[in-house]
Amino acid sequence: MTVDARTKVERLRAGQRPRVLDLFSGCGGLFLGFHRAGCVSVGGVELDPLASLSYAANFHAEAADSLFAHHAAPKDITVIQPTDLRASLGWESLSDAVDIIVGGPPCPAFARVGRAKLREIDRHPEAFKQDPRAQLYLPYIHYVQALRPIAVVMENVPDILNFGGHNLGEEICDLLEDLGYECAYTLLNAANYGVPQMRERFFLIGIHRDCGSTVHFPEPTRFVDFPRGYEGSRQVALKHLGKENGRQNGLAFRERYLPTPEAQNTEPPVTVEEALADLPALTAHLNGGQKRGARRFRDSIEYVSDSSSSVYAKSMRTWPGFEGDANLYDHVTRALSKRDYRLFRLMGPGDEYPEAHALAVRLFDDYAESTGLDPSSPDYAALRAGYVPPYDAGKFPNKWRKMEPDQPSRTLMAHLGKDGYSHIHYDSLQARVISVREAGRLQSIPDGFVFAGTMNPAFRQIGNSVPPLMSLALAEALLDSLGVSRSKGTAGGTGGLEDRRRLAQQPLSGGTG
Repeated sequence: MTVDARTKVERLRAGQRPRVLDLFSGCGGLFLGFHRAGCVSVGGVELDPLASLSYAANFHAEAADSLFAHHAAPKDITVIQPTDLRASLGWESLSDAVDIIVGGPPCPAFARVGRAKLREIDRHPEAFKQDPRAQLYLPYIHYVQALRPIAVVMENVPDILNFGGHNLGEEICDLLEDLGYECAYTLLNAANYGVPQMRERFFLIGIHRDCGSTVHFPEPTRFVDFPRGYEGSRQVALKHLGKENGRQNGLAFRERYLPTPEAQNTEPPVTVEEALADLPALTAHLNGGQKRGARRFRDSIEYVSDSSSSVYAKSMRTWPGFEGDANLYDHVTRALSKRDYRLFRLMGPGDEYPEAHALAVRLFDDYAESTGLDPSSPDYAALRAGYVPPYDAGKFPNKWRKMEPDQPSRTLMAHLGKDGYSHIHYDSLQARVISVREAGRLQSIPDGFVFAGTMNPAFRQIGNSVPPLMSLALAEALLDSLGVSRSKGTAGGTGGLEDRRRLAQQPLSGGTG
């Protein structure tokens, strides 16, 4: 392994582009930042068929048909082996195919892993199949063992630091350090790095010792005054930090890597309005012009004048390799009820479900009084339901939220397509929830990035993504640590936008494994 690591890093320092394998890749948000920094994808491993097709359409559009089909096929990481990828994706050598592994394995319900588990994997490479509590995490380690990258980047939810009362981040570092990596981890919020969304996540970086490099995380570029709820969530995640190793002072958290934006600068965050104001208004739903059903990306809508674009919006239109064109195909949104549109129009910025519910009750009471509606009338309940949503205001305080135009948005979730009331558009004249393209903008996914499938799967792909501007900051910090030149340009062909759109909407292929 010593020769492999040194050979790889010397090649990169000589000017070759870093080759990245993306595990649990989703549609590719994490890799997109690495692509912008000058890396190339050697493949993604993703179980969701539509997310896998999105990844292939965006990063392997120029591959020959048979190779593209392998990239686009869903892959079960608990089944497919690194040797299988070598065969299907045309890698010449298993030990020299990958420089960096990135990915965010879902956090499964497993107990303490420990070093004994790593030794078990080493003796029996498929042992993870026997342990359902860890079947999504151990394959990641298995791929690191098999491919010997010079660096790894891992993303997860903050609660990985307080999983069942103990710190899995520290355990992961222990396992990787046994494989020869120097590791560090921390919590970073995307809003501190120019993303118009408050999104706190755990990030871990490991660099092989033979590279002679030290891990560091990117310095924040934006100061954000986070709501109390975000600080509270952070404190819950950090509750047991360090205790299991007899440390009470947070050293297990590699505390020196905690960003301190207050001390760095006072540049304000990117706001929701900066992210969305240049996109065309959607108002067809207000006059009954929007029907229920699947939203397919077949019809286009033209941008509004570029003169109204903020610096951030222009960057989303002109992201190298993923530039937009004159038309938007994914600026589509859910069809909701007249009751909801009425409330969206009258809600104030930052209003949540309790405010919306109280407003609805007042509106209905006014209607009942003005019409002389008798509460004993058989139509009373149905008429009230046309005004007042049914959820208990005390149990669902965050179910609805109208975004503030002068703040970053709250965290986008994967179920946004089914429950988009958490991100109601700030523009009362439009009175709606956000569109797919608007969700992409809030996640810093550029306008020329395409999504396979229809509206709901696209929302899920966006909500599961790492914001590319966040991953760009991580990629640049990692490449700087390695002493590798980075490029803000496109790294390898991604195909033209029309080709990517065509590929993303093709029929799904079969799975691998």
